[in-house]
Amino acid sequence: MSERERLLKQFDALNVENFQDFALALFQYQSKYNLVYKKYIDALNINADSINDLRSIPFLPIDFFKLHTILTQSENFPEYEAVFESSGTGSRVSSKHYVPNLNHYLNHAQNLFENYYGKLDDYIILALLPSYLEREGSSLVAMVDDFIKKTNSADSGFYLYDLKELVKKVEKLKANNNGKKIIIWGVSFALLDLAENYKVDFSDCIIMETGGMKGRRKEITREELHQILCEGLNVNAIHSEYGMTELLSQSYSKGKGVFQPSYSMKIMVREVNDPFDIKFYDKRSGGLNVIDLANIDSCAFIETQDVGIVNKDGSFQVLGRFDNSDIRGCNLMVF
Repeated sequence: MSERERLLKQFDALNVENFQDFALALFQYQSKYNLVYKKYIDALNINADSINDLRSIPFLPIDFFKLHTILTQSENFPEYEAVFESSGTGSRVSSKHYVPNLNHYLNHAQNLFENYYGKLDDYIILALLPSYLEREGSSLVAMVDDFIKKTNSADSGFYLYDLKELVKKVEKLKANNNGKKIIIWGVSFALLDLAENYKVDFSDCIIMETGGMKGRRKEITREELHQILCEGLNVNAIHSEYGMTELLSQSYSKGKGVFQPSYSMKIMVREVNDPFDIKFYDKRSGGLNVIDLANIDSCAFIETQDVGIVNKDGSFQVLGRFDNSDIRGCNLMVF
């Protein structure tokens, strides 16, 4: 059994108790076999063998996914099955995430969702993701498409711009209740169009926003977005999904923009003016660093351009982005 295969097997048994041990083992593996990450560590003059604490791990700036092929290739490394690409706007270079095993991503995403919400076949998913559907290589579309299939419901499906048809579908489902719960999974600007142009009562539905105005609307805070959606769709809370092209794990919020980290993720906060001053939590806002242990074949230790707060219990809030970073699909506001 190769070292990669051993890590994949250990990942299947990942839990809160063994998170740190697995993270440190994965760091040693990636610091050896990920050539870009290794060069970055060497440039920092850090001895990888001396790392024994999560806060001491060097986090790779997320822009490296735009400039380099980020792959951890040890012995018997397979050909990649998918390439996820970010939705860069204009002439901006997109991030690319090379995925050798698509089922690793899809099955893991299902496990994370079901840990928060229960079995997929208890749901009907109506996906309102027009900007994502209009391009290839979206990790979000791949995930939601797989979720739709796993609901085992002919009523689940994608909606491009046909908001009227989506409203009719929800009204029909409410009139013929079959015991399944309804999730409307949408990008922010499309949900705003829905809330502002249709008088609806979606109080029986879960509204799951993924963020992102995609240049279609002025960026607003998550709090403002949720207030508009709650009033326009007649719901008490807006749920959110936190994920991005460079991550294979997701976290979810069931309201107020407070995300609970999944069992495969740890969010840490770095000092704004010192990226190497990293804390497990801080009441003050700072840059968010992500450990995503599902990223076995790329890099699990990422310095994002998101700004947020990490609470003592590990939950976190995303407040915006640094000034000079690109506006990305999973974010709502520019600082």
